[in-house]
Amino acid sequence: MNVVVLIGTLSRAPEVRPLPAGSPLGTEVLTFDLVVRAPDGRSEPVPVSCIDPPPVVLALGEGAEVVVTGRVRRRFFRSGGLTQSRTDVLAEQIVPSRQAKRSRAALERAVALVGVGEAAHAS
Repeated sequence: MNVVVLIGTLSRAPEVRPLPAGSPLGTEVLTFDLVVRAPDGRSEPVPVSCIDPPPVVLALGEGAEVVVTGRVRRRFFRSGGLTQSRTDVLAEQIVPSRQAKRSRAALERAVALVGVGEAAHAS
């Protein structure tokens, strides 16, 4: 089961870049760093990506507080003749936390996914 829920603040405005023509993923990718609070109170930056983000997300700026649901992924790529990797969160939903109903619905969907995984393991 790979389900991630993050609540945090954008450390910078999201960046959008086009994906190569014919990409099986979509047409553009949005990336940003989300600062979340660790249990000990320290801040931790988490890189987040979103394929073909909804317009409401494109309007978010630095300091916006959001709820992100998605999954962790590790990508491998070649750069400078070396194979490198990057781990980030691939967002399925990004909701401004001030939108209480939508934030709660995103959290409930994530919890339901975890419940489905628990039921599958119990059988």
